Amino acid sequence: MMIEVFHSKIHRVKVTDAKLNYIGSITIDEDLIDAAKMVVGQKIQIVVQENGERFETYIIKGKRGSGEICLNGPAARRVQVGDTVILITYAMMDYEEAKTFEPTIVFPNENNRLD
Repeated sequence: MMIEVFHSKIHRVKVTDAKLNYIGSITIDEDLIDAAKMVVGQKIQIVVQENGERFETYIIKGKRGSGEICLNGPAARRVQVGDTVILITYAMMDYEEAKTFEPTIVFPNENNRLD
């Protein structure tokens, strides 16, 4: 049996930009993608601290070291620049593997960078 489990999280980063007239997605600093063991193109859930919104899109690679967190396309309407978001991915895995799997959680600093 396969089940979907919590895979990784980037906890509490600030939205740096929102581009409505762009193909939908979220652009994330490549350093954060790597640290969280996320994958470009992977489905991601965005949780907005300020309004409780939860929605999904996919990951686009941002400039390494930039601290960029940019919501693109229709998702840009769900946030304001400066909002705090939590970025969560999930993975499908075998039931036995899931019982021992350890997710990756990243805690960036106030500038969306790793210390």
